[in-house]
Amino acid sequence: MKRLLIALAGMLLTSCAGAQVKQPTAVVEKFAATITPAGVKKQLEIIAGREMEGRETATRGQERAAAYIISQFKAAGLQPGGNGGWEQYYPLYTDSLLGSTITAGDKVFRFGEDFYADVKSSRNVDTTVQEVVFAGYGLVTDTRNDYAGLDVKGKVVIIREGVPTGVPRDKGYLTTKLKTASALGVQSLLIVSAMADKYRMLDQHQIRKTGIYTLKDTTRNINVYFIMPAIAAAIYGGVQSDSLTEVMSKGNELYASVRNKLSLSFRKKEINMQPSNVLGYLEGTDKKDEVVFITAHYDHLGTIKDQIYYGADDDGSGTSAVIELAAAFGRAKKAGNSPRRSIVFMTVSGEEKGLLGSAYYTSHPVYPLEKTVADLNIDMIGRIDPAHEKDTNYVYIIGDNKLSSELRPINEKANAMHARLKLDYKYNDPNDPQGFYYRSDHYMFAQHNIPIIFYFNGTHADYHKPTDTVEKINFPLLARRARLVFFTAWEIANREGRLVVDRHER
Repeated sequence: MKRLLIALAGMLLTSCAGAQVKQPTAVVEKFAATITPAGVKKQLEIIAGREMEGRETATRGQERAAAYIISQFKAAGLQPGGNGGWEQYYPLYTDSLLGSTITAGDKVFRFGEDFYADVKSSRNVDTTVQEVVFAGYGLVTDTRNDYAGLDVKGKVVIIREGVPTGVPRDKGYLTTKLKTASALGVQSLLIVSAMADKYRMLDQHQIRKTGIYTLKDTTRNINVYFIMPAIAAAIYGGVQSDSLTEVMSKGNELYASVRNKLSLSFRKKEINMQPSNVLGYLEGTDKKDEVVFITAHYDHLGTIKDQIYYGADDDGSGTSAVIELAAAFGRAKKAGNSPRRSIVFMTVSGEEKGLLGSAYYTSHPVYPLEKTVADLNIDMIGRIDPAHEKDTNYVYIIGDNKLSSELRPINEKANAMHARLKLDYKYNDPNDPQGFYYRSDHYMFAQHNIPIIFYFNGTHADYHKPTDTVEKINFPLLARRARLVFFTAWEIANREGRLVVDRHER
């Protein structure tokens, strides 16, 4: 009997060392209670403070916010979760036009006034030619070939916009024209457009810059210029310039060569940027190879016309919640209550630019996606929307039942036992006209069949305005919503089986 007792004791010790014993409710509530209104307020006053300058992706403000989040993850006892560091960097680009002209003889035509070219897809060009080939509408189909008999390789080609009478005008006809010209080796393509002079009515500053984008276009090797008919007339020596379209329709023979030398100049500045996602890692015990993600985006809109867009709710509230959730789980681990599964706390940038940071992460995962159990995403949980002004104790739940039949019951049980919020599923409707399910970072995880929940308070009058500020946040409600995420994450991280993926409503 004594040997049997010793053997059982040894087995018990081994089991406790290798696995997390399910904690009593009081223990879970003890650590959840450390997520307080005062705590999230302290975080948010910094995250959405003036020094962060609106946290626009790839700016000084975003870098400052990242550095602060890292400091808080360190204080919580997390380990670096990136590829050898706290940050996962990813490439972004932006271009701005320095200058562009088209010169025909002694006539100089200017970008934005007489012609337009897409800054992002255009290359730097400085060329002079004596020949411009006219290729009709620039179409090659089963029934016509406007390039038949023409030598256009390495040359400047001029074509008419649109399609001739009798030819179907599908939505992709312009793209087809560009692909055809590129495949034939055209150097630059001039498209005569009666609407080209309308570009002068646009914001000249805006049309000269690209904004931020993720991938350089390596498929197009030609510049495309939309030009006024007057430019075409000048290229051909002003022949019947008042009725150029009629003249051009008569055939290519009129335009075998130009009467005036043509010069094309296009110069732009390209800037390469390296924004980051911030990842903090909390190692689990016996199921540590499986990972639960808790996410929020820490970027916002930055400073526009000297006005800071603070983004206190969007998504300073979610970022502050992630920081405090990390601290709560860190306290639990320090007290000997490590989760069985590992948890990654990730704040991403680039959300406001089109889910760029989360898209990059799921395309370049640090932790295997097949080992990623769930993503609990927090985007705007600090305010009350107009629909709940009389019943403020709520949170919208989105996406919880789309991939796993087990996730909603876990979240609902956690809420019933602890948070006691009204769970509003309005925006979980597949026919939601606002499409919120597709508009935050969880969606990038869902694309890889990873179960998700999106916690959300809905929009309000200050959404995406400089008036989304700290003093309008309901901190008791923010903390209560964050605690719901804690209870749900705790259960997912500690349950015996990982969440099943038995649905495919993405």
